Amino acid sequence: MKTKIKVLIVEDDPFIGLITKECFETRNFEVTLCENGELGYKSFLEFNPDICILDVMMPLKDGFTLAEEIRAINQQVPILFLTAKALKEDVIKGFQIGADDYVKKPFSVEELIARVNAILRRTKVSEDLNEHKIFQIGTLQFDSEFQLLRTEKEEIKLTDKESSILAELCKKEDQITDRSVLLMNIWGDDSFFNSRSLDVYITKIRKHLKNDPNVELVTVRGKGFKLWAGNKKAFEN
Repeated sequence: MKTKIKVLIVEDDPFIGLITKECFETRNFEVTLCENGELGYKSFLEFNPDICILDVMMPLKDGFTLAEEIRAINQQVPILFLTAKALKEDVIKGFQIGADDYVKKPFSVEELIARVNAILRRTKVSEDLNEHKIFQIGTLQFDSEFQLLRTEKEEIKLTDKESSILAELCKKEDQITDRSVLLMNIWGDDSFFNSRSLDVYITKIRKHLKNDPNVELVTVRGKGFKLWAGNKKAFEN
């Protein structure tokens, strides 16, 4: 049985905390939410999370202090800070303590999840725990582990980037995959250069998918991409 990735969220704003927790849970993460640093430290010891998301400004114990306590007993677990402040000194302090990333409030939960996934990939914590390895796309079969797209006549070896992008699209087949989220998941940032690179890879993937004329990879202007395979309308909700 595959194990869920465990996320510890320490956030004193109940609305932000609850919304963030629910969004992570819909992505099949196991989440513990705490409202202050003292409870966060106790939960860290009991919950043994794979990644910690810590608000900086909190009562009883701030995020920096909590991170220092966590780092004193665990040098490996990834830590991501949430902060309403973006002073250079605070950012530097966070990274000196051992932060893996910083997200400024207000933030998009989709972006936060993308950043968490990027961190987990870099630290090899996720190891595809929640991911399917083989996807059926119409008559095509995509093996994401071995980066192979199988048609009725041949096997197409995909590049690392092609395989990673196609896997992200397959996870949300018949749904829109947000462009920014896709960039964050694959490249770790959504810069202009990476955005142009994404368009090149999308073109290459479309050529591979033409082996099944019923499969379409649709660009949804201003949003992202939608992989459509079979007897459904491409923009059906």
